[in-house]
Amino acid sequence: MEICSSNSIRNMDKDYIEKFNMPSIVLMENAIIKFLENIDLTKESFTIISGRGNNGGDALGIARHLLNKGKKVYVHILEKEKNGSVDYKTNLDILEKLGCYIRDISNTKHLETLKNNIINSEILIDGIFGTGLNKEISGIYFETIKCINENSKFTVSIDVPSGINSDDGSICGIAVKANETISFQVYKLGFLNYNSFEYLGDLKVVDIGIPKSIVYKNSDNMRFIDREYIRNKFPYRNKYGHKGTYGRSLIFAGHKGFIGAAYMVGQAAIKTGAGLVTVFTHKDVQSELSIKLNEGMTGTYNSKEEYEEFIGGSNVIAFGPGMGNNDLTFEVLNNIFNIYSGNLVIDADGINVLEGKKSILKEFKGDIVLTPHPGEMARLLGIEIKDVERDRIGIAKVFAKENGVIVLLKGYNTIITDGDKVFVNPTGNSSMASGGMGDTLTGIITSLISQGVNSFDAAILGSYIHGYIGDELSRENFTVSAMEIIKNIPNKIKELISF
Repeated sequence: MEICSSNSIRNMDKDYIEKFNMPSIVLMENAIIKFLENIDLTKESFTIISGRGNNGGDALGIARHLLNKGKKVYVHILEKEKNGSVDYKTNLDILEKLGCYIRDISNTKHLETLKNNIINSEILIDGIFGTGLNKEISGIYFETIKCINENSKFTVSIDVPSGINSDDGSICGIAVKANETISFQVYKLGFLNYNSFEYLGDLKVVDIGIPKSIVYKNSDNMRFIDREYIRNKFPYRNKYGHKGTYGRSLIFAGHKGFIGAAYMVGQAAIKTGAGLVTVFTHKDVQSELSIKLNEGMTGTYNSKEEYEEFIGGSNVIAFGPGMGNNDLTFEVLNNIFNIYSGNLVIDADGINVLEGKKSILKEFKGDIVLTPHPGEMARLLGIEIKDVERDRIGIAKVFAKENGVIVLLKGYNTIITDGDKVFVNPTGNSSMASGGMGDTLTGIITSLISQGVNSFDAAILGSYIHGYIGDELSRENFTVSAMEIIKNIPNKIKELISF
């Protein structure tokens, strides 16, 4: 599914209408029909609140169909006597000829009638503002939305809850708190802002018939990852493959008190299918790790001579989990930068030691996948976590482009970007909120790169697979641990890529 800004949506509609000689009223009717297919038509009474733009046109078309189905319909139009869009006026003219109950809302005196109709209706349909809103709501519009939120039993918003900026998810003074939002054709960029979630309710994105070629052309290079993408990109196994075929993963992780991080990264890489896995850890815990990680090799990163000879033969290096934010960690990372030019996955303390030193990222000659959570990203940029979460796509894209890296910004709807293209991962849930999950993800991504997947696709695949396993396990479990994810990697990958 594509993710679009309001400007791209306008261009998409315009493109479709002009290239296919498609009347805009027909496109509006498609949206109206799809909306009706997705609401509860067992209910008998509806209050519909309309603006005078195309969102209002949708609302009035929905009112027409509900009226023709014998439903009790109350229509209220904000500042009805003012001019509106062409398609809005067409639907209003039809509705008036049908004798529908229609009332104006132009001052606070009209709100008492509106309130009574809302209270007497089973469903309220919000069609005040669509994707074009970009200013603060005030006056009668503010009071109307307040009335909706205070009195509606169940609210369904058309395309976007009125009051949400569809580009950044910010609230324009006030917004409708919908129980459901039925959005058209594409996922709105602003819906990725965590602040918008309490207003969206149950979100459905429905296809209204715009050809995929038009959608792709206007999608801003942003989309959700889906199962089809995973199947097409996954490194299927050669009949004659051997351990050398599936690559050498080199992992730098762990120190005293954090042996689990080293173990989980290594074990996740093994379970995902890397041919050979070697974990370099702190000398104080290397012997203990060797006993636990009996399907991989181990060494220590305290000695440059010891790990240096392995670097040239590796397909990928993972760096950082559990190493500690200290001088030794940065020293080892800097050494790797000086002698290696392959694929590098940097996580956890590998990111933390870059605070104030991120300029070295630009000097690396290979591919870097950086996997910060919002806190790590904020420290790296010297900003607040809330600033990262306010614009996760923008922050990740700019950082990736400026530093020549791939950014995987963790969180609900994880963002993966190379500074140009953006993929959003829909898998994963809060049952996975426990220690070791990031280490496991790093191991999965590292393993995929060692098997020949390019770094960008490995980040995309790894994120989806990791979350998919968590989703599947959480169907029967209240919480899911990192070790449970690791245990289930082989069988869940098999399940995921099966046609």
